Amino acid sequence: MIALSDVHKIFRQGETEVRALAGVSLEVAAGEFVAVRGPSGSGKSTLLHLIGGLDVPSAGEIRIDGAPLSRLSDDELTVFRRRRIGFVFQFFNLLPTLSAEENVALPLLLDGVRARDARPRALAALEQVGLAHRGRHRPDELSGGEMQRAAVARALVIDPRLILADEPTGNLDTATGAQILGLIRRANTDGGCTVILVTHDPRAAAYGTRVITLKDGVVAEESAA
Repeated sequence: MIALSDVHKIFRQGETEVRALAGVSLEVAAGEFVAVRGPSGSGKSTLLHLIGGLDVPSAGEIRIDGAPLSRLSDDELTVFRRRRIGFVFQFFNLLPTLSAEENVALPLLLDGVRARDARPRALAALEQVGLAHRGRHRPDELSGGEMQRAAVARALVIDPRLILADEPTGNLDTATGAQILGLIRRANTDGGCTVILVTHDPRAAAYGTRVITLKDGVVAEESAA
């Protein structure tokens, strides 16, 4: 499903070049749950952003279902992300003025789904993560765990083929983090979603079926979880 070939990413800070990725090649099959580990600055989040089309590589190629992302226009990339990828971030990224239900429905509304059709899908996604009873509450009325469950529901509402999760338990206690990881794993095992999870936590990495370790922008190790 996903293939990276000799992918590099260089960021420039004034006269200084920072090489975030230095030639990453890997494949992720449809239906896999891959955990990406590594120390801070190893390139984990950069890798995830490139796969999700949120950034472009400095060199190399990324293909999803055989199609190179580099050939997609900005508008096509936006549609690709909106319809096929569910993102879950460490800091939730919920809009503070919208209720949990409205936040979950937002990807559907942006894709042209009518509100009367988006609402039941949003409620079903909230039910899936055990948050239907909090659907009318705004983010500032939710706990950290509830906000992350809403974020997972927002990722699931589009029925994604791919979930990209960047440190989704970084701001949560151990028990709540385990609940979130369980939801993501269920989307993989029951829903058939491919999952790529970036984490520094070995307990989170253990939820994957394969673990890739990055160091200094390259794949340093690869093993079964």
